[in-house]
Amino acid sequence: MISITEKTLQDLQFPTVLETISALCNTEIGSEKVLLIEPFKDKPTLMQSLLQTSEYRSSFDNNNALPNHGFDAISHEIKFLAIEDSFLEANSFRKIATISTTSNFLILFLKKFDEYYPNLNQRALRVEFTKDIINQIDDVLDKYGEIKDNASPDLLNIRRDMNSVRGKVNQSFGMAMSQYNSLGYLDDIKESFVNNRRVLAVLAMYRRKVKGSIMGSSKTGSIAYIEPETTLQYSRELSNLEYEEKEEITRILKQLTNAIRHFLPLIIKYQDFLSDIDVVAAKAKYARKINGILPEITENRRLFLREAYHPILFLNNKEKNEITHPQSIELAHENRIIVISGPNAGGKTISLKTVGLLQLMLQSGILIPVHERSETFLFDRILTDIGDNQSIENHLSTYSYRLKNMNYFLKKCNNKTLFLIDEFGTGSDPDLGGALAEIFLEEFYHREAFGIITTHYSNLKILANELPFAINANMLFDEKTLEPMYKLALGQAGSSFTFEVAQKNGIPFGLINRAKKKIETGKVRFDKTIANLQKERSKMEKTSQNLKVEEVKAREESVKMENINTKIKQKLESYQELYDSNQKLIYIGQKFENIAENYFNNKNKKELIGEFLKIVEMENSKRRKASIKEVLVKKDKEKAVIKEVEVQVEEIRIAKKEKKLKANEVVEKPKPILKLGDRVRMFDGKAVGTIDKIEKNKAVVNYGVFTSTVSLEALEFVSK
Repeated sequence: MISITEKTLQDLQFPTVLETISALCNTEIGSEKVLLIEPFKDKPTLMQSLLQTSEYRSSFDNNNALPNHGFDAISHEIKFLAIEDSFLEANSFRKIATISTTSNFLILFLKKFDEYYPNLNQRALRVEFTKDIINQIDDVLDKYGEIKDNASPDLLNIRRDMNSVRGKVNQSFGMAMSQYNSLGYLDDIKESFVNNRRVLAVLAMYRRKVKGSIMGSSKTGSIAYIEPETTLQYSRELSNLEYEEKEEITRILKQLTNAIRHFLPLIIKYQDFLSDIDVVAAKAKYARKINGILPEITENRRLFLREAYHPILFLNNKEKNEITHPQSIELAHENRIIVISGPNAGGKTISLKTVGLLQLMLQSGILIPVHERSETFLFDRILTDIGDNQSIENHLSTYSYRLKNMNYFLKKCNNKTLFLIDEFGTGSDPDLGGALAEIFLEEFYHREAFGIITTHYSNLKILANELPFAINANMLFDEKTLEPMYKLALGQAGSSFTFEVAQKNGIPFGLINRAKKKIETGKVRFDKTIANLQKERSKMEKTSQNLKVEEVKAREESVKMENINTKIKQKLESYQELYDSNQKLIYIGQKFENIAENYFNNKNKKELIGEFLKIVEMENSKRRKASIKEVLVKKDKEKAVIKEVEVQVEEIRIAKKEKKLKANEVVEKPKPILKLGDRVRMFDGKAVGTIDKIEKNKAVVNYGVFTSTVSLEALEFVSK
């Protein structure tokens, strides 16, 4: 059973991740659901959640994008439907109809594209597809949420009467306004509205001369607003009809509410389904922002996060256009505890938090930013002790609080636990606190738990070196500038560079020497040895990077040289062919020159023809000596060409046949009589020529470059 405490979630800043995802939701309910996400208790449910998110993530890159799943929350409507004899307003029914339509459309879409979204479709199959809710609401409401006139026979009659009375009100009012305006009793504005009723704007001095009901007056008192007596009767009748309409609408809404109340469980499922899809969509959008993927989840006890990014740091740096350095970390049975050491501000805590947060995200159904060849397994518990945990409320010091935390670790730690401890052993006397921390580490080790700790204590570094299935690691630093390189190197402990950092920050050299004398010589030598090893490792890392860069450059140069060499060979071959061809032409040219000169001198045609024939025969004999292979290749090419031509001829024949069939379907137009000088072309050709001559049923067509004799039946008229 997976159990992860609230403290672990807070230590690893998991709520910050949830807040970012929550902001990507389309609905309020979706946003609230995201903030309640926590690690799943069982693997099947977790895998379904991860695969749903992965499927939705893939929809951004394929042609079958998921349709809109947004909706207005109907929590208020659901509460009212659960109360007997209550009824909903028209706007509420429109929201229910919309959520039903959206759900139905999404259910059908996922069913159609089950091959792409099998896990999302499995979620959709838990919701019933029906149009009964939509049909019943559409019978009463129009698309704007207004009650239709034909929602009931009584409402139809009431609204017809209302329209008739409104016409009478307007007619009588218009007559009264014309009458009193002609008498000069009205102000320039003539009319106005008071309490939604049309009134005359009568000058105060004439108000007694206008028959009707005074509805009010202007601020200055110069105008009295009077409803004419002739319209009062119709206005009262209209008010009565409006009351009847309101009563009938209430009756209709109650009736519709009772009909929809039967679908309450399904309506709740609709809202739950769409809000779940909204959560999946938000997680998929977040995965796209952080380049999150689903790594392989194995049953083997191995955690291998390759090129892993801390998602919060990644997004913050992205906003600032700064680089985020990835880390590659591996924990396995034979390498289950990593002790990271080195100076502060080198990235130790970030490396530790990256592992914890990514594992926590994955076990909560969120894709993580790692290389696709990463893999991990599921932990039952993730225990954390990160940061300064001084408890003011409980009056506990940092060390007391940490001891209390270690006690909890000892109770819960087993072979399915991942523990993460930052600055292990601090808060007490270095020797005593270090010894106790060493015992804790040995206990976690014997329980076969997986863990990462950061420390400055030398005894813990030595212990990690001695334990067969534990390993030291350090964050690489530049040996000259002592600037962090943000890269974790496994296999070697890191120096804290205490005196080097002090010297860099301007502490006098004399004081540093005095400090060195205050402590044990062995510790100084040990730390100095580690520092030297770390410097050497940093140098090797730099050299390795430089060699890689040089190797890439060398490969690029090699490719360039190969390309240049190929081009030169091609050019040389071309020049050689050109040279041979020119030499041949020169040789033949000299022969022709000699023959021409002999003919010029003796005028012997027979000898001339004989010489020409000799040259031709010699060239032909050279051609005959071509290799059998070349001849076969030539024959194969010729066969391929013949086959291609045959295919094209067959296609042309079929096309002609189809064209002829189509032509037979259309009524044939009378064919024009062709005459000399007409511009014509063949039915299956594009070239246009002029008729030079006509003999019987054939014509000689001049195409400019050549002439052709063609049957008149094969020609079509173009222009005179």
